Amino acid sequence: MFSLPIIQILLAFISSFLLVLYTTPRVINIAKNLRLFDKPGRRSSHQKEIPVVGGIVIFCVFILSVLVWGGINISEFSTYYIKMQYIFVSLLIIFFTGVLDDLVSLSPLKKLVGQITSIFVLIYFCDLKIDNFHGVLGIYEIHPILCYLFTCFVVIVITNGFNLIDGVDGLAAGIGIISSFCFGVVAVLMSQYDMAVMAFTLIGVLFGFLKYNFHPAKIFMGDTGSLVVGMILSIFAINLIDSGFLFQQYSYVNKGPFLAILFLSLPLFDSLRVFCVRVLRKKHPLKPARDHIHHALLDLDLDHGKTSILLYLFSIVTISVFSFLVSVNISFSIFLLAIFMNTVLFLPFYILSKRNKK
Repeated sequence: MFSLPIIQILLAFISSFLLVLYTTPRVINIAKNLRLFDKPGRRSSHQKEIPVVGGIVIFCVFILSVLVWGGINISEFSTYYIKMQYIFVSLLIIFFTGVLDDLVSLSPLKKLVGQITSIFVLIYFCDLKIDNFHGVLGIYEIHPILCYLFTCFVVIVITNGFNLIDGVDGLAAGIGIISSFCFGVVAVLMSQYDMAVMAFTLIGVLFGFLKYNFHPAKIFMGDTGSLVVGMILSIFAINLIDSGFLFQQYSYVNKGPFLAILFLSLPLFDSLRVFCVRVLRKKHPLKPARDHIHHALLDLDLDHGKTSILLYLFSIVTISVFSFLVSVNISFSIFLLAIFMNTVLFLPFYILSKRNKK
């Protein structure tokens, strides 16, 4: 009934889900004993100390599940593990960057150094890079130097964009599930079973974690988890953009860039909006503040659970509707998506400003 790769993908999802369900309560107890808490602060909407070590569970279970299930029935078995070992090294670097940030709060520059080091491993050893825009703004192949710089920029934007939406119980985990599902389905349709195993493993990990991270949260993924998940999603995005001829039989040729942006639209456009607003107001664009979409929804008297569910639904509807534009001119599709996202993300802040003037 199912082919071996599909069974492999299902087993990766189920095993990672169950393993996270089993290990997370035990990690919570250890964190409480060691007092590894996220303390409430000015930007925090939590009133009590909550363990911040969920990223350790996410990273360890993801790596273990991909190692166990990833190499089965892959024709180039040795090539797969050579590629995977460098992806794991890259994730290990970003993992320790996140751990240090959770423990001692790294400066933005030090976090950036860790991210760039991680990206270097992906580009140099995995040959994972964006060397073609596939017609976005009329651009196709790009110069090798620009290719490396642009790939680095894309990974930093995606990783930090995902990190920045981790401000409400369950939000980052839920958005990660939605994005990973989209990347995973496309990977299956393109017969990229190595990427599909990674995507559905991440879905299983985040589903299991969401049981303890949804409101009221018993554990946070911390910067460790959000940076690791953001890096994994950026790997999916670069792979999709670089895949070239996509669904050629349906004339959906070279639409990878649009789909990658669409699948990550909430963290990407929210971060872009925040960055632009801060620059226009002559504020530090990287300094933490309460100006993300989830902060606005909380200020409109939604609780964490309702905020997360609303943004889940918004992401699902946006991806579902705009997927129909995949056969349209790629630059026009991205333009329409950008207009829509920025308009919708602006509305809660507009409502807040009107309410505050009364």
